[in-house]
Amino acid sequence: MSIPQKDLTFQKLGLDCANWTEPVYSDLVRRSAGNEEKMLVLYFNRIGWPTSLPTSEKEPFVKSVLQEKKNALEELMLKSLPLRPGVEDFIDDACNKGIPVIILTAYGRSGEKTARSIVEKLGDERLSKIKVVGNEEVEKSLYGQLVFGKGMSSSLDEQLAKEARKAASAEKQRIAEEVASLLKVSVNIDTSSSERLEKIVASLRAGAEIAEVPVCNCILVAGSKSGLAAAEQIGMPRVALRSSFTSRAEFPTANAIMDGFGGPDLTISKLCQKRWS
Repeated sequence: MSIPQKDLTFQKLGLDCANWTEPVYSDLVRRSAGNEEKMLVLYFNRIGWPTSLPTSEKEPFVKSVLQEKKNALEELMLKSLPLRPGVEDFIDDACNKGIPVIILTAYGRSGEKTARSIVEKLGDERLSKIKVVGNEEVEKSLYGQLVFGKGMSSSLDEQLAKEARKAASAEKQRIAEEVASLLKVSVNIDTSSSERLEKIVASLRAGAEIAEVPVCNCILVAGSKSGLAAAEQIGMPRVALRSSFTSRAEFPTANAIMDGFGGPDLTISKLCQKRWS
């Protein structure tokens, strides 16, 4: 939740006393590791919760703030938020060198609609050269079908065995084995963070599948710790891209950390020269 989103959200909820300055926001991001619910809890613990709010209603209140934030963000995105400087040249350079570019809109906390509204600012010509992977594309991917079970007519075990037999490449075989392992332990996993991580992993897998590139040869460029953690889990090289609000954040799971696109920061040439371990 960035500062402009915060202003709109708090105003609409009648919380005029709530005010996030950039230093306060940066501190909350650092202390919460980017978890939005935790950020709000830390913030209201600091300034005080609304006096009329019962203790038992704190969780629903936080969720309502986040939903209002999502609405405010969509409004902001559709109006005026620009693309990140240098990203258009970065994408053009990749396309000119024949490097597949996949933009993932499926796992962002702000929602796919918001993410796509930003992506559309790249323009039709540029979008025709890249692939955008949203929820529908993830669900239709091999990994998505196995994990989320969409359209399965046979039992899960039978479907996994069938897909394993059909796998024609080492990559597909690894996917089948990973899914089998995941399903085996899923009864012991019951946390929202692990479910979110699973969705991000599915998005990354779907992106690699659509690009027709092995996961280990893809590179994730992201600004969220959850995306970087999911990429680390499946062995995908990853670059953390800082923003003005995460300039002091630490990204321990990243192979590299950059401040932006172009010039001394992130370029296609640097990615091609890098040897990922």
